[in-house]
Amino acid sequence: MSSPQQFVILSPETASQGMASLGTREQLLRDLARFNCAPESEGKDTLWGPGITIELPPGQTDISQMLLTLTEEEISWLTIVRLAKTFGWKLLDPATGRELVLPADREPASP
Repeated sequence: MSSPQQFVILSPETASQGMASLGTREQLLRDLARFNCAPESEGKDTLWGPGITIELPPGQTDISQMLLTLTEEEISWLTIVRLAKTFGWKLLDPATGRELVLPADREPASP
């Protein structure tokens, strides 16, 4: 059995020192709750969403990276694409170091 696929979530912006912030823990928890991604109980660092988990770094207020794990591949990709596009996240495969390239939005068909 293979390990579940994981991606590191980063900001597409660069910071002068270190990694750019994705937001505060409080802000991320509030924003991700709108997409049905939340911890099982208050104070936990793992958020559960449709087909995914997102792990926040423990004890950090300002979040610069998170770890996304696919738990149900059949439904996870729709969630991942929606979150990444909504928040402008960059997703890196930690096994290869490559950035995940998301499909472009479809252009409406010409009449």
